[in-house]
Amino acid sequence: MGGEEVKAIIPESVLKKQKRNEEWALAKKQELESAKQKNAENRKLIYNRAKQYAKEYAEQEKELIQLKREAKLRGGFYVDPEAKLLFIIRIRGINAMHPKTRTILQLLRLRQIFNGVFLKVNKATVNMLHRVEPFVTFGYPNLKSVRELIYKRGYGKLNKQRIALTDNSIIEQVHFCSYLISCLMTSMLLRTYERPGSFFSVSRPWVHMELSAQKISSMR
Repeated sequence: MGGEEVKAIIPESVLKKQKRNEEWALAKKQELESAKQKNAENRKLIYNRAKQYAKEYAEQEKELIQLKREAKLRGGFYVDPEAKLLFIIRIRGINAMHPKTRTILQLLRLRQIFNGVFLKVNKATVNMLHRVEPFVTFGYPNLKSVRELIYKRGYGKLNKQRIALTDNSIIEQVHFCSYLISCLMTSMLLRTYERPGSFFSVSRPWVHMELSAQKISSMR
């Protein structure tokens, strides 16, 4: 009897817990591997898209220089195409404001002073701007300005919260159109704002940009 080993009895609850922990560890490992593979594919996609866009921008600059040179040789001048994108900033408060003006500012999502939004240039937008012109300032941003605003001041709506767009995963979670979700790229957002068209509805999931007085002064 003294040489026999006594087997320890393991409670059933402990066995169930061990089994559950093993299943969780396996599921977590599979999830990490899947996320790692997905990130590798996204990085490759981002690199290829960014390379393509950089090439297109360089070709556009060369074409613009060529058109200006040709116009100069013919004794004329080159007229730049009309801008398609507006950036509007509210610069005044609610004092002496007409109710219709207040409604237009709410439609433009300019509820507070120094709020800014991107808008597509069309007849309706221009008419609204004429009505609220004393309360706002606006201009036609270039690619550099759009990039800086999106990278530094871009926010999205996620679970009814204002989340900064600091990562492509956040852009994926914010409810943009399916075309942008498939890209998962901030550069695609820049391209959408640079060439507003059928995808300009992407601005709705975005929260208005909150600027400071110093930022507005530097943009003028």
